[in-house]
Amino acid sequence: MHETGIMFNDASGERLRAWLGISREVFYDERQVAVLPMGFCYPGMGASGDLPPRPECAPAWRKPLLSHLKQIELTIVLGQYALAYHLPEYDSVTTAVLAWSAHWPHVLVLPHPSPRNNPWLKKNPWFETDVLPQLRERVRMVLAAA
Repeated sequence: MHETGIMFNDASGERLRAWLGISREVFYDERQVAVLPMGFCYPGMGASGDLPPRPECAPAWRKPLLSHLKQIELTIVLGQYALAYHLPEYDSVTTAVLAWSAHWPHVLVLPHPSPRNNPWLKKNPWFETDVLPQLRERVRMVLAAA
């Protein structure tokens, strides 16, 4: 993102689009999909990946930007930082993803699609068999109704 100006323009984006069951063209079509990050600047690299989003970003920008989106049909809470902001009652991404139906069909927590999460995906095969088919069908329905 920092180099190209295009978010999810990497292996994480390929995996996320596959999870959603949508093409690159649909994903980047702002009339169909809104991607609102937890921060708007690249925080830099840490010891084991990117640093967390700057703490002042989400409180300053998230609510005002969300107020401009009038037809939100599905919110994907992607990764631990989004989870802490949107659903702080969950103690981990795994716990929240296991409880995926609690906020369904309007909100769904997903692990970050980074290749760094391959061990999580291997350890939790139910995610691919139980959650992803439901997600793809919901995305298909939302996009068809738009």
